[in-house]
Amino acid sequence: MSISVGRGEIFGFLGPNGAGKTTTLRMLTTLLPIDEGTAIVAGLDVGRSPREVRARIGYVSQLGGADELATGRENLVLQGRLYGDDRDTVTSRADRLMDALDIAEFAERKVRTYSGGQRRRLDIAMGIVHEPEVLFLDEPTTGLDPQNRANLWVQIESLRDRGTTVFLTTHYLEEADALCDRLVIMDHGEIVAEGTPRDLKREVAGDAVVVSVHGGHEAARRAASLLEREPYVREVAVEEEGLRLYVEDGAAALPAMLRLLDAASIELRTINLSEPTLDDVFLRQTGRSLRDAGPRGSETAA
Repeated sequence: MSISVGRGEIFGFLGPNGAGKTTTLRMLTTLLPIDEGTAIVAGLDVGRSPREVRARIGYVSQLGGADELATGRENLVLQGRLYGDDRDTVTSRADRLMDALDIAEFAERKVRTYSGGQRRRLDIAMGIVHEPEVLFLDEPTTGLDPQNRANLWVQIESLRDRGTTVFLTTHYLEEADALCDRLVIMDHGEIVAEGTPRDLKREVAGDAVVVSVHGGHEAARRAASLLEREPYVREVAVEEEGLRLYVEDGAAALPAMLRLLDAASIELRTINLSEPTLDDVFLRQTGRSLRDAGPRGSETAA
């Protein structure tokens, strides 16, 4: 694959488990060797200058890297000091980050006592305490409650506004839509779509309609064969117990669809109308929903 990320850009890297996202991040962050090709990060060749690359980047992995026997504050200060900053500078940054990410109230406790969400917030703080040029975030908000997720979005945007380049993997499509200036979608190790969230969604013309019917897959196939002939229907895809359609004008199409299905004695369970999402983009490119993969460790924690 070939990708280019601009300085000061939030770049999204999307795809289901097994698509190659984490492997790519580990190569870009010098943790895995690059067998073929070249990677340039912060102006440096990853293969030839790994030490210099590591000095300029931050990396927050899915597993985290905090010392469980140290306190949150001690972890933050140590991380900053390892990157060569003096104690006063690091302490000041740590205090600001603890306030921004709501860590201060438990910063003096040992990390082994933290909940999953508390650990994740500390992981993020450790990844940015040295103010890296490029920050790699591997599913950073998995395990965070909605309030802390939204708070982290603000922090990521503020990093971008200060000139930090952010390379982000996520399973949360609303997160990619809200944060990313550009993104790619990977499937089976290959890029299947690339662009801004707005441009990618524009490629899925019209509105998305998801229909669930009684009678299972056979009834869904009957419904699809009826609806695909209609002039207002652009695309039809049969799913488990229903179908997904893309239509010119959803509000105008729905009454006609209901009349057609009723005349054919196909009983509806549910019907939903929405504007195209990034999941629709992924579905169109790969034939399945990105949401079907689901994030690992997605249990919400405070």
